[in-house]
Amino acid sequence: MFSMFTNPIWVAIVSFVSAIILTYAVRGAARRYGFVAAPKADRWHKKPTAMMGGAAIFLTTILIYFLFVPYSRESLIILGASSFLFLVGLLDDILNIKPYQKLVGQLIGTAILISFKMILPWTGYEILDIWITVFWLIGITNAINLLDNMDGLAAGISVVAAISLAVGFAAGGQTESVLFVAVFIGALLGFLVFNFNPASIFMGDCGSMFVGFLLASSVLMNQVGGQSRGVLTILAVPALILFVPIFDTTFVTILRKLWGRKASQGGRDHTSHRLVALGLSERTAVLMLCGFAILAGGLALLVQELEITQSLALIAAFTIGLTIVGVYLAKVKVYEEQEEHLALQDNVAFGFLLNLSHKRRIFEVLLDAALITLSYYAAYVLLFGEFENTTNWDLFLQTLPILIIVKLFAFLFAGVYRGIWRYTSVRDFVTFFKAVAIGSVLSLLAVLLFYRFQNFSRAVFILDGLILFTVLSASRMAFRLFRQLLPMPNAGDGRNVLIYGAGDGGEMVLRELKNNPEWEFKPIGFVDDDPLKKDKVIHGLKVYGGNGSLKSICKQNDVHEILLSFRNISPERLKEVRTICEEANVALKRALIKIEPVDFE
Repeated sequence: MFSMFTNPIWVAIVSFVSAIILTYAVRGAARRYGFVAAPKADRWHKKPTAMMGGAAIFLTTILIYFLFVPYSRESLIILGASSFLFLVGLLDDILNIKPYQKLVGQLIGTAILISFKMILPWTGYEILDIWITVFWLIGITNAINLLDNMDGLAAGISVVAAISLAVGFAAGGQTESVLFVAVFIGALLGFLVFNFNPASIFMGDCGSMFVGFLLASSVLMNQVGGQSRGVLTILAVPALILFVPIFDTTFVTILRKLWGRKASQGGRDHTSHRLVALGLSERTAVLMLCGFAILAGGLALLVQELEITQSLALIAAFTIGLTIVGVYLAKVKVYEEQEEHLALQDNVAFGFLLNLSHKRRIFEVLLDAALITLSYYAAYVLLFGEFENTTNWDLFLQTLPILIIVKLFAFLFAGVYRGIWRYTSVRDFVTFFKAVAIGSVLSLLAVLLFYRFQNFSRAVFILDGLILFTVLSASRMAFRLFRQLLPMPNAGDGRNVLIYGAGDGGEMVLRELKNNPEWEFKPIGFVDDDPLKKDKVIHGLKVYGGNGSLKSICKQNDVHEILLSFRNISPERLKEVRTICEEANVALKRALIKIEPVDFE
């Protein structure tokens, strides 16, 4: 074997080129023999697209492995079991077999690995570890299968996960495992050339089954994180590496169960679909999810190098952020309201669950308890570094329950739980500051009362307050931040409107238009009679001067309607505006509480 092919980068390059050639050939064969996916109502693609791309991934992996990768017992077993899953998926692509039949095939593939004693030794109890292994292999396989819902998504996420695995193997000195995964990475990248938006070929079930099972079983080749660490962090590392498919599957399953839909059926309600519904392009949505996967993979590698408590703190912070994102995405409507209403009628239990979900204050209290814990821990870490084996650790554990209770009481007293996240403003920051300040003072008094403040650091409580105020404000501003970062849904559609009045009322009208895309208004700017406001910018929209130029502004910007944002307009000016609107064939409406026609009688 040439020495260059002991380098995983060269192996990946050869695999990449081979995958391009094989994918091109498979695409031509699929079109020629009619293996084409037709557009469906519950699918995302809009034109007939070649299937069987998974065959190219499979053939590339097999070919390059046997040519350039040193054989090992583990890799051969994994490749054999994954090949069996490829055949199960291929059978599904051709005959469209039942879900339970695919599950049987997945169980057989899992049994092959377990029969060769390839299990995840996470607990030390063989029976329990076997069931964990079964759940892991089948869960990840189906997660990748469900994730294959948008051009380039499943393959892109799998590439990121495989790279994270390869880095973990390299750090542990597992050279043969790195080469094995490098072949897989190259095969996926070569397929992505044809699968990225707009895709000309899909991987099909033969591909998603093979890719998912190979990814899940590759974790068995090396226990990233080591067995000497806590069980939670050992479990967290592979879960973080594959966090996007795990999150998407869990997210979709829960929401479908709530709406009375089958978890196994196709649908346009995945994370990627909801991001597109928020206004992102398909490419941007896929790249954003790949970015999340990269972040999670980096966190997985970092967790291995930290102390267990620091690892758990990072995982908790990541989980909190992920939960907030999930809550926000769950509110995005992806089906027609009539369909949701029918699903609601068919699911009697949903009414109870819906009422429970509306008790968002419970979620906020639990979130704040976690934020208080993380802030207090972060203050100790920033001041003392690794303090787990010192007196400060005992002080931290003794006082944490007190701080949680006292600060939650302060939050309740100050009115933190009266606000609505989507309307969080600067005024709410004052409330947050008061709540944190009161909580910090009460915490100091409680520690003084119970422990006489012996061996405690005042700096910890000051830093804790600053961190808590920051994360509390950030959590409440999250929804508004999401709306600012993401484009408006249907931003390019709707009637062009000009907001008359570039003051507080006009800014409020703009926010209402952004919060209610179903109104189908597209704000193109403001107009104001105050010459000092001319050419200013409010939330990215220009302010035009209204004196003598309103008609030309409407014509230049193809304005369909003008929305009045204030009442105290003089009758003379209102009459002038009305005349200009009639001449320009532009509707004039008043936008105060709701959009309604102006009554001039």
